[in-house]
Amino acid sequence: MDFNDTQQEAEFRSEVQAWLASNVPTEAELSGLDYIGRAKLWQKRKYDAGWACLRWPKEHGGRGASAIEQVIFNQEESKFETPDGIFAIGQGMCAPTMMTWATEAQNQRFMPPLASGEEVWCQLFSEPAGGSDLAALRTRAVKDGDDWIVNGQKIWTSGAHYSDYGVLVLRTDPDVPKHQGLTYFFLDMKSPGIEIKPIKQISGGANFNEVYFTDVRIPDAQRLGAVGQGWQVALTTLMNERASIGGGGGGCNFDSVFDLAKRVNLAGRPAIEDPSVRRKLADWYVQESGLKFTGYRSMTALSKGEIPGPENSIGKLVGAPKQQDMASFALDLLDQHGVIWDSELSEKAGLFQAAYMGSPGLRIAGGTDEIMANIIAERVLGLPQDVRVDKGIPFKDVPTSAS
Repeated sequence: MDFNDTQQEAEFRSEVQAWLASNVPTEAELSGLDYIGRAKLWQKRKYDAGWACLRWPKEHGGRGASAIEQVIFNQEESKFETPDGIFAIGQGMCAPTMMTWATEAQNQRFMPPLASGEEVWCQLFSEPAGGSDLAALRTRAVKDGDDWIVNGQKIWTSGAHYSDYGVLVLRTDPDVPKHQGLTYFFLDMKSPGIEIKPIKQISGGANFNEVYFTDVRIPDAQRLGAVGQGWQVALTTLMNERASIGGGGGGCNFDSVFDLAKRVNLAGRPAIEDPSVRRKLADWYVQESGLKFTGYRSMTALSKGEIPGPENSIGKLVGAPKQQDMASFALDLLDQHGVIWDSELSEKAGLFQAAYMGSPGLRIAGGTDEIMANIIAERVLGLPQDVRVDKGIPFKDVPTSAS
C-alpha cells in the first residue's frame, strides 16, 4: 500500500495546514476560560469553519469527507497545542451509536449540537458489581406506559458532571440469560432523580463519576434498538471506544519520549546514544507505527459503512500499556526530576507524570487487558471460549457472593 498523499490529498493537507496556522486559539484568547470553556471555543471554531467531525453527513453537522481526509486533519491538528477535548466520548462513541440506531429525526436534532460543542455526551456503562463484565449490569429499567423507570448505579462515568446527554445500557429482563435481557437508551443528564458524585483519582483529577438513578423516567422514544437488543447496540459503542483508546497518540507518545532522550544525559552522554534506550525506542516506534496503520484499516472499514470489528481490541491491548511503559521510562530518564510534578517546574509541564498516573485507567476503560486478550483469542483467532458458569441461565439465577 502507498501511504504517500495523492495530489488531491496533498492539496487538502495544505488547506488544513493553512487554516490551522491561522485559527488555533492563542493563550490570550483562552485566558480566563476553564478547560471546558477552552474546549468548547475550539470546537465551535472548527464547526463554524466546516472542520468539525469531517466524516459525518452534512445534515448531522459534518461535511461528508472521506476517512483519509479525517486522518489528514487529525495528523495536522496533533502538531498544535489545542485545548483538550471533552468531546471524545460523545463524538467518537455515542455519535456512531446514534447514527447507527437512532431515528433520522433524532440524529438531526442531537448530532449538530454535538459536532459544534454546544452539547456534551457521556457513556453510562460500568457498574460497581459488574467489574469487567458489562453484561452483568444490574441497573433496572421497568416499563411504565410510554416511559421506563430506572433505578441503580453507574460508575467510572467520564465527564458525567459536565455532560448534557448520555447513552446507557439497562437490565429490562432478569428472566433471560444476561446478554439477552439488556436494552439501550439515551437520556438527558439533567433528568430528575440523577445524582452525580465525582471520584477523586490518583492523578489529582476528578473526571470519573458515580451516577445514581432514583426513579428516573426515560421515554421509550429514546430507546435505541429493540427491547432486549441492548447488547448488540452496546457492541457498536464498545468497538468505537476501543478504536479510540487504542489509537495511540495522546501527549505521551513516541515523539515526546524520543525528544526527551535526545535532551537528557545518561552516564555522562545523551541518553539517545545508549543502546538499551535505543532498543526501547525502536520497540515503541514499531508499536506506534503498527497502531497507526491498524487505525487506517479501521478508518477504511468505517468509510464503507461497516461497524469496527474485534480487531480494534488489538489496538487497545497494545496502545494503553505502551503509553504506561513510555511514561514510566520517561520518568526514569528524568531521574530525581521525575518525582517533581508541577506545571511550572516539571518537564513539558508535567506531561510524563500525568501520563504515568493516568495510563492505568486506560488499561481498564473500554475493557481490561484480560478482556481484550479474550476477545482477540476467541473472535479473531477462533480459539475455544473460556468456561462461563453463567452461560445460558437466567440472570436472576446467576450465583453471587451474597447467594
